[in-house]
Amino acid sequence: MRILTPSKRVFLTLTMFTLAYNIHAQDQNLTVNQDPKFDQLLNDKRKINTSINTNDTYKIQIFSGKSEEAKKTLSDFKREYNNIDGTIIFNTPNYKVMVGNFKTRIEAERNLADIKKKYKSVFLIKPSK
Repeated sequence: MRILTPSKRVFLTLTMFTLAYNIHAQDQNLTVNQDPKFDQLLNDKRKINTSINTNDTYKIQIFSGKSEEAKKTLSDFKREYNNIDGTIIFNTPNYKVMVGNFKTRIEAERNLADIKKKYKSVFLIKPSK
């Protein structure tokens, strides 16, 4: 490692300060013009989201894997259990098939016992609070 002579060190320091003094990267002001309807839509979306209670029900996960297999599993499930609703949720890297919206754990466990007869890797998902 080379050590700079004092005169070179002073010259480089003064050069750096001079260059840094002339940099004005944060001097610009940014003005955003936004349509007032955007705020209205955002408020409507917030109202809808607060009215949806998706986290207070028990669900049963019957599959986790590839997209095509998840779609097939869900369609097979809906053919057999047409009174229980189901959906596919993507959670990296798998697609998960969740069924049911059970209000109580007892109701969910009754259905879980019945569904376990047909599907091998099923388990109960608790509501998150």
